[in-house]
Amino acid sequence: MKTVLVTGAGGYIGSVLVPKLLDRGYKVKALDRYFFGERHLKEHRNLVLIKDDTRRMKEEYFAGVDAVIDLVAISNDPSGELFEEATYQINHISRVNTAAIAKRLGVERYVLPSSCSIYGFVEPNTIVDEESATNPLTTYARANERAELGVLPLADDQFTVVVMRQATVYGYSPRMRFDLAINGMTLGAYRNGVIPLMRDGSQWRPMVHVQDTTDVMCLLLEADSAVVNRQIFNVGSNRNNYQLGPLAEEILSALPKRVEIAWYGSSDHRSYRVGFDKITRMLNWEARWTAADGAREIYNALENGEISEFDQTITLDWYKELTKWHRIIKNVEMYGAIIDL
Repeated sequence: MKTVLVTGAGGYIGSVLVPKLLDRGYKVKALDRYFFGERHLKEHRNLVLIKDDTRRMKEEYFAGVDAVIDLVAISNDPSGELFEEATYQINHISRVNTAAIAKRLGVERYVLPSSCSIYGFVEPNTIVDEESATNPLTTYARANERAELGVLPLADDQFTVVVMRQATVYGYSPRMRFDLAINGMTLGAYRNGVIPLMRDGSQWRPMVHVQDTTDVMCLLLEADSAVVNRQIFNVGSNRNNYQLGPLAEEILSALPKRVEIAWYGSSDHRSYRVGFDKITRMLNWEARWTAADGAREIYNALENGEISEFDQTITLDWYKELTKWHRIIKNVEMYGAIIDL
C-alpha cells in the first residue's frame, strides 16, 4: 500500500482528491493549515491529518511517503494580489522546497498541480500547448510559473517530477468555492436567476471539472515514469475551451429555471485558448465532464441543501475575515487567553 503526502489537502481540490486516493487503496498524509476547517475530510483508517504550514515543512512528514501531490496554494488572482508576498512564499518557494526535501529523503514521485493561467493572454485564433511561450499576468500565475521552473530540474532517474497545468476548475466539492467561473455563474442563476458575467464575454478560458483533474492526479501516480518524468501536461479538454459569453449561454440552457445574463466590470484582459492533445496522446486520458454537467451538479446540490453560500465559499472573503479576527484577538489576548486565564 503506497503512501501519498497531499499538501493543501483540505482545500477545494484536496477534499475531492483525498477520498478518491483512499478509495483506491492509498494511505494519505493530508497536510494543510485547514483555514476552512477539517470537517471536509472524513475519518479513515488510512488517513492522517497534519496541521502545519508548508513554509515550515518538517522532514518527519515524509517518512514512508512514496509520492507527493503538492496542491498547497493561495488560490485565485484576487487573493494573490492582496497577499502577494505570501503567495510567492507558498505557491513558489514552499513547493520547490517540498520537492527538494522529498527528493533528498527518497520519495519516488512529485506532482505539481500548476495552472493554465500562466499562458496569460494569446490572440483569439492561437491555441497554446505545452511548448508555447508563457505570459503570466498575475501574482498567482507568476508564482506557479516559478514553481514549475524550480521543481522540474530536480527530476532524475530516481525522482519523477511531473507538472499539471490545470484549466480553471469547476464542479461540486465538500469545500465548495463560488469564486470560480462556472460555480459562480451557477450560484447566481440559482439565487436570483441571473448569471454574472465579466465584460465582454469574448475572452477564452479553458475549464476542467474537479473530478476530472483529480482523476489525472491519480493517473500520474501510477503512470510509467519513462512517459511522464520531466513532462508538463495541460489538463482539460478541447471541448471545454470556452469563450465566456457562450459558456454562460450553455449554463443558462442547462438549468431548470429561467435565467438571464448580467454583465459587470471592465473587460477582462486574460484570454487564452489551450490545446489538450498531449495528455490524450501520451496518457490516453480524456475529460468526462462538460460545463453543463457541472452546472446541473452544483444547482442540484444547492437545491438539496448539500452546499450553501457563506463566507468560506469565497476564498478572498474568508482570508480577509481570518486576518481581521487575528488582529482583534492579538489586541485583546493576554497570557495566552482572553477571559479565562
